[in-house]
Amino acid sequence: MKLYYAKGACSFAIRITLNELGIPCEFESVNLKTKKTENGTNFLEINEKGAVPTLVLDTNEVLTEGAIIQQFLADHYKATHLLPAIGDFRRYKILEWVNFIATELHKGFGPLFSQDFPEEIKENFFRPILKRKFEYIDAKLKQNSYLLGEAFTLADSYLFTILRWASVCKVDVSNLSNLSRYFKDLHQRSSIQKALTDEGLAG
Repeated sequence: MKLYYAKGACSFAIRITLNELGIPCEFESVNLKTKKTENGTNFLEINEKGAVPTLVLDTNEVLTEGAIIQQFLADHYKATHLLPAIGDFRRYKILEWVNFIATELHKGFGPLFSQDFPEEIKENFFRPILKRKFEYIDAKLKQNSYLLGEAFTLADSYLFTILRWASVCKVDVSNLSNLSRYFKDLHQRSSIQKALTDEGLAG
């Protein structure tokens, strides 16, 4: 199995999940501008969408889209602590959070990474929208250690990845105490520490 990734990108959530599962996996980085992998392969021949994460299974089947890769890994390896089995209502609450992170947060950062939008629009429009989304999460974390209570799930690996982007993109969440505590605590988790180290993001 091989994961194609880009340093610090959304593929980071998959690396965390793989670490949580403790399963062997190869990793190959992708230059998302040139669409070349670190070994010089044309990435578009692997994933015509040209996006990470991309997971190539031992059967040579290819799976894309982070939320789906996470779900596949949890189901395939029966990691019900990360995503309960079908029929367990808690499964759908976790996937509800994963979908919220994907559609409301992940996509919301797109304009901030883009050179197509003036800084004034980013500051006055896109950052305030994201800040309100983070305020919603902060309120939900008031009584919980993690998004779904006291157990780490797929949703937390995804949210940690997105939260790393906040400082890079100048989305100030420093006054959100519950979110700040949550982010700090997640930094101590071994699967996340390993992922940060492996991608050269520790420290």
